[in-house]
Amino acid sequence: MKYTQLGRTGLKVSRLTLGTMNFGPQTGEAESHAIMDAALDAGINFFDTANVYGWGENKGRTEEIIGTWFAQGGGRRDKTVIATKVYGNMSADGEAAWPNHDRLSAVSIRRAVEASLKRLGTDHIDVYQFHHIDRNTPFEEIWQAVDVLVQQGKVLYAGSSNFPGYKIAQANETAARRGSLGLVSEQCLYNLAERRAEMEVIPAAREYGLGVIPWSPLHGGLLGGTLKKEVQGGRRASGRAADALADPAVRARVQAYEDLLDKHGLEPGEVALAWLLTRPGVTGPIVGPRTADQLASALRAVDLELDGELLTALDEIFPGPGPSPEAFAW
Repeated sequence: MKYTQLGRTGLKVSRLTLGTMNFGPQTGEAESHAIMDAALDAGINFFDTANVYGWGENKGRTEEIIGTWFAQGGGRRDKTVIATKVYGNMSADGEAAWPNHDRLSAVSIRRAVEASLKRLGTDHIDVYQFHHIDRNTPFEEIWQAVDVLVQQGKVLYAGSSNFPGYKIAQANETAARRGSLGLVSEQCLYNLAERRAEMEVIPAAREYGLGVIPWSPLHGGLLGGTLKKEVQGGRRASGRAADALADPAVRARVQAYEDLLDKHGLEPGEVALAWLLTRPGVTGPIVGPRTADQLASALRAVDLELDGELLTALDEIFPGPGPSPEAFAW
């Protein structure tokens, strides 16, 4: 495994981040534990989760599964950099949140962190991430709550997820005025097929020293050889990938992508991950394996070298927006 610093911090994390969103809803506890063991054995030390994972009536279940894995000992907790998130309504789907039981008020943050610590079975969270912007809570209040948690040793670093560039700037300018460290990472939707983050989010993250942690690196399976799997009678695209493939132009680009990699004898999913690892500012994409085989495929991407010719060809199939602000200013 290869490692890098998380943004401007001294925290060293793996170039792949283990996403745990499938643990509980799609992958049982025993297999989830086996995947985490395999990830740790392979050198992945950065695990990502969220308080709402488990979904439906089982929100929090994913954190509990990680907690029972930590409880097995063997240095699991000490070797893991655990990142979780706060913002979402923890009531069952369809039920309204009780006042102050979601979003980013100081009251909500305090309640949420205590609940996550209990489910995870740990005394601290390494990277505590804001899952979404809260338009109703000023950053002065958010940082006041986080600073208390840092002083108590319950949180070490703060990160963001799904923040636009201007909110990254606003958050860190507010933190600087308080003498606080501010955001050290940003999780954003970013992959070959979805490059809008290059317009503002990634430039802001790089300017303020945030590590970029792309989620959905295969765009919901779109970049994982989905058309070839269709032909072979395998699992059909669903969700984000199915919506994208409904556009004939997107389908043509995906076909060109798969044809290009077939010519080079490369696996599409591994190339999609390897491409992200070449991007400036990227710490490491989140991989969310449902099985041990999917984890093994992701691990191969870390050592996959993409030459200049292939990178140029990928840009031609999935062109980015171009540098900011030139891409939209003139």
